[in-house]
Amino acid sequence: MTSPKINPFSNSRVDTPFQNHIDLDEIFYDEFERLKSIITDIKNDEENHQSKGAVVTGEAGTGKTHLMMRLAKNRLKQNRLLFIRQPNNLNSVLYHIYSRVLESFVEKVPNSAYCQLEHLLATSFFKIIRESFVEFHDEQSTGILDYFRKLTDKDKYLVKILSADPLNLYKKLGEDGARNKREYWQRIETILDDWWKRNHGDVGYSSILLKGIVKFCSYSDTHKKKLVGKWLSGNELEKRESESIGLKNWCDDDNKEAFSLEAMTVFGKLSIMDEPLIIIFDQLEGLGLEYNQNLLHSFGDAIKELFTYVPNSLIILNLFSERWEYFKDFFDGSVVGRVSQCQIVLNQPSPDKLTRILAAKAQAQGLDIEQIFTLEDLEDILSQNSIREVLNRASHYYRFKIQGIPLPSIRQVKSFEDEVKDQLNSIKEQIKCLSDEFKEFKNALIATQPELQQSQLFITTQPVEAKLSVSSLIIEYIQREKERLEEEYNTLIVISDSDDIGKLLAVTDGFNTLLKNMEIARLKLGNRKLPEHLFIKTPTQSFVIGFLHGSDAGFSSRIKNFNELLSNHPNVYFTLFRDIRESIITGKVGKAEIDKLNQVPNGQFIYMDKEDRLAFEIIYKLIVDIQNKDFEVDLRQALKTLDSLMGHYWLIKMFKKNLW
Repeated sequence: MTSPKINPFSNSRVDTPFQNHIDLDEIFYDEFERLKSIITDIKNDEENHQSKGAVVTGEAGTGKTHLMMRLAKNRLKQNRLLFIRQPNNLNSVLYHIYSRVLESFVEKVPNSAYCQLEHLLATSFFKIIRESFVEFHDEQSTGILDYFRKLTDKDKYLVKILSADPLNLYKKLGEDGARNKREYWQRIETILDDWWKRNHGDVGYSSILLKGIVKFCSYSDTHKKKLVGKWLSGNELEKRESESIGLKNWCDDDNKEAFSLEAMTVFGKLSIMDEPLIIIFDQLEGLGLEYNQNLLHSFGDAIKELFTYVPNSLIILNLFSERWEYFKDFFDGSVVGRVSQCQIVLNQPSPDKLTRILAAKAQAQGLDIEQIFTLEDLEDILSQNSIREVLNRASHYYRFKIQGIPLPSIRQVKSFEDEVKDQLNSIKEQIKCLSDEFKEFKNALIATQPELQQSQLFITTQPVEAKLSVSSLIIEYIQREKERLEEEYNTLIVISDSDDIGKLLAVTDGFNTLLKNMEIARLKLGNRKLPEHLFIKTPTQSFVIGFLHGSDAGFSSRIKNFNELLSNHPNVYFTLFRDIRESIITGKVGKAEIDKLNQVPNGQFIYMDKEDRLAFEIIYKLIVDIQNKDFEVDLRQALKTLDSLMGHYWLIKMFKKNLW
């Protein structure tokens, strides 16, 4: 081999369908065609527009999310694809779903300057404007010219440019100046509002939400787009913010679950004038854990609501085979029947197909697998149990060939205690076999990776085969996730108290599987509203961790109640977080209560900055991915590595005294 290249096998997993990985159509071709056929069936159901369900099952690493990526690549020009990860708060499952839907809607359509929501509005509005004017033309007339004469000049221009390309809604409007553009978008809003009320009535939030969708698509200014996105998420804005975008503010007391279901219904009904929605639920394995039973029940109820109220959609659940069997026993029969109208099983591809996957990955870097791997190497690589494990094993061989990094042993993941015993036995049996050359290599490796100083690497077979430090794999994972999160940080992310407290609960439950001696609860202050929070009691200390991301108006009363709760629990340490991407609190009462919280010895208010947010999300993602077997390492060792890297972080410090 010549000079080192990028490891072509290092990207072995797809996190979201909006990513871009090498894909071979021949892998799961029939399964993919079945999914496409269901979309066609929904589209052809012109009378009922009834939503359908599909369950895609397969073991960890078999390519379930990868297949969803192919669906995105193939269908995003026509269909809107919405991706939802595992919910984490049983009291806000529908809001979690809707928040992830909004984040999916702002994903750009491939080879387009516009996002999914902009495509949805453009194509649906074109059909709506044609339908609306046809309805009102003289019944005696027979062609478009007869009613075209009745339209205003603006209407005629809209019909003309949209007939050429629906995306001219953004490309052409406003070419003659801002005032001209504003008048056209006001006309678009009026046409859509009239159509909605004629066809779907005017109750609840629906017509107001439709106005917000139009506002989002009309703005080219990034700041105003983000404000409308925040408004669409149901979050209360500052008064000056809502006035700047011309939208009536939400009330802090609005029911987020009812709001979310109605918003999903609006998207479903709007899609009838476009193409069916594709709604994908992924990474659901953690819902089957013992402590998540109530969350799983809430998830089943939410899915039932979606099938009942959201039309024109293909709803897909990605699951391990055994987990789906568990879900079937747990869910109501009506849920199982709707979700599993189509069941697709992904089995391990043949060795020939796996070889072609490896070849395609290598070719992307200008490499030939026959020059990288021997026949014995390939036999070992192809013997793994899933596509991901095959790629991971190929990646380890590549590192060995190019960088001299020893191969990891093929073994089952063991507990931390068993790992220690194995390493001690290995020390006794093999320390005399360490060559001077390998000592030099180990010392060089340790010099570049200090975290490996507590690990031992040993020669076990030929070629050199050793236990690759699990810590180094975890570090790679953390670095990869941090890069991804940094890319997403300034995009439209729905920041919500309920989602953050759900993440904290998932992290706490993850630690508690090792500790098994924590008390987790929520405190009350009569009937008064408090920030979303958890009371966490460990053997050494008690904490209350809360999140309060709302507007200045709702913020003041809740932090005031939080401070009163603190005064009732002098031996508990209270921390309240607010994401720094939210507005800085400027109100007199709110600022005074922040100062009050910071001045007591057992309290603090923290604006969660970028680094704090990334650390919080990485810890949450690591634990959930281990639970979902998307990252197959021992949980205790993962948390121990987190401690070595992020021991200063509040979430690690809170538990570390009780773990090791």
